[in-house]
Order: sequence, then C-alpha cells, then structure tokens
Amino acid sequence: MVNIKHVSVEFKDKNHSFKAVNNVSLKIKKGEIFGIVGTSGAGKSTLLRTINLLQKPTSGNIFIDSVNITNFTSDKLRSVRHGIGMIFQHFNLIHTKTVFDNIAFPMVIAGTQKDAVKRRVSELAELVGLLDKIHFYPSQLSGGQKQRVGIARALANNPRILLCDEPTSALDLETTNSILELLKNIHKKTGITTIFITHEMDVIKKICTRVAVMDKGVVVESADAYDIFALPKHSFTKKLVSHTLNLELPQRIFDSTKGVLLKIIYSGEKAEESVLSDIIRKFDVDINILHGKIEYINEIPLGILIVNIKNENGAKIDNIIKYLNQRTASAEVFNG
Repeated sequence: MVNIKHVSVEFKDKNHSFKAVNNVSLKIKKGEIFGIVGTSGAGKSTLLRTINLLQKPTSGNIFIDSVNITNFTSDKLRSVRHGIGMIFQHFNLIHTKTVFDNIAFPMVIAGTQKDAVKRRVSELAELVGLLDKIHFYPSQLSGGQKQRVGIARALANNPRILLCDEPTSALDLETTNSILELLKNIHKKTGITTIFITHEMDVIKKICTRVAVMDKGVVVESADAYDIFALPKHSFTKKLVSHTLNLELPQRIFDSTKGVLLKIIYSGEKAEESVLSDIIRKFDVDINILHGKIEYINEIPLGILIVNIKNENGAKIDNIIKYLNQRTASAEVFNG
C-alpha cells in the first residue's frame, strides 16, 4: 500500500545542515494500523508528512499502490492527497466555523454537492459521537471532542489512508483511551490503512499491529507490535519497552535482597502456564515474586516477572535459567 524507499529529509541553514530523516525504508500493508514511535526529535512526524508530500523528501521515493508519487505536482498531487486523511496533534480546527462546517470543509474544497455534503457530515458526526454538537463551535468543545471533529474531517472524502500525527498527546489518559477505541472501531468498520505517530509505547500497545522504532532520524527496528514488546532487539527499543513495562525496582531491593534476581518474559500460550510452580518442585527452591503482570497486545498475552531466588549456588541458578529459557520466551539475571 505505502512503500517508503530510502527516504531522507535534510534541513539546511547558513551554518549547518542535519538529516531529520536518514535513509528510511518501510513497507506498510493495506488495511493495517502501522505505528511509528520514538522520542521527541526522532524524525517520525517529518517522515509521516513525506507520505502525502507535505514534506518533500531530499532523496528517496514514496510509492502508493506501486505508483511513485515523489515528484507529483498540481492536479496529480491533489488527487493523491484526496485519498489521504490526516489527524493532527493540536486539532487544527477552524475556530470561526461550526462542527458541521469543519467536517464539511474537505468536501467543499473538493467540490462535493451540498446534499451529499450534508448526508456525509451527519453520517460522520454520528460515527464520532458528536451528532448533538453539530452546530457547536470549537470553543464550546472539550479536547477529546475537538479531536473527534478532526477525525471526522479526516474521513470526509473517504480516504484510503489515514495519517495520525500524535493525535492523543494533547489529551488526558481517559480521553486518549476513548479516542484510541474510536479509531480502532473506525478501522474495523472501514479497513482504512492507518499510520500512527506517537512517542508513547502504551499507545502503540493498544492500537498498532506493526511498528517501526525511530531514533535520531533512523529506523532502528521494525516488527509486529507484539514482538517489539516481547523480544525487542535494539538497545533503544529495549529502553522504550522497559519504561512502559515499568520494570524499575527501588534500590533498597537490590541492596537488601539475598540471592539472585531473574527477569522472566512469557509470551503467547506460555504466559498462562504454571512455570514457577514447576521450578519450585523441580529444583527445590524458594521463589519470591517482586514484580509481575500479564498484558494483552493484539489479544496475545505477554507476561513479565521479576523474581528472587535465594542463596542457591551458581550451577543451580544456571540450570534454572536454562530450564526457564526452554519454557518461556526468555530468562536472564536482572540488574535493574
């Protein structure tokens, strides 16, 4: 659906230049929710804007449905953008226009007939839960309601691709969850290809099927969302995942605990097996659980445990780790 090939974006001034995006290649499949995650300044929003050519790549190419659009201008570019909706972080609503007129705006620009505009606006307002606010102005809406207007507007021309540029970062947790649920429901109903930019791993966990991790303009890792959380490979990805899994323990635990701390990751069906009970019986050890939870990413369970095994010799610990690596996704000594 969307194929980004060796795209770089370089910004220059009189004294220096830097690459906000550096030789990025990604393939985004039709009908998936693809996440691009990274910290501030990683280049993810710049990369997103190259897809509809709001940001022209310095080098590389953008393909949509196998068509190279990189050098499209005027009518050809307008036609491509007609099929791409975009949701913004700060809503970008027209404050002097009502909810109705904000949603209608892309259709009016496209020359859609008035009756069709009216039907489509009502349909979209109902979809995003704002039919009773259709004559309100943005100043009369909450942040979540403003973003719902933004979502409806992005869908007005029945686009094939939906670009979401940090659409929840200006919202509180409860509102974020409601917006993510709305986007998931829209995706389920329409099958629209969705590309989602965020700096929040928890957002990726809740909505994305696949994800690319960006750092300093480079994609350092790309995989199914579940695999990113279960078995991250790059050190930067591991750092992001550790923050969202909240594996930090107070220093006093490390100072006062006797024996060894192990980090155990369970994935898939193994997350629901009684592995610790088997370890206790098989190796005759005492195990103290210091941290643990099971989460579901794309409906697949992922379990994380930090356990303490007390005062056992190194050989026995090695055997326990070996056994755990056979029964779980991974096990290793945990040093914080």
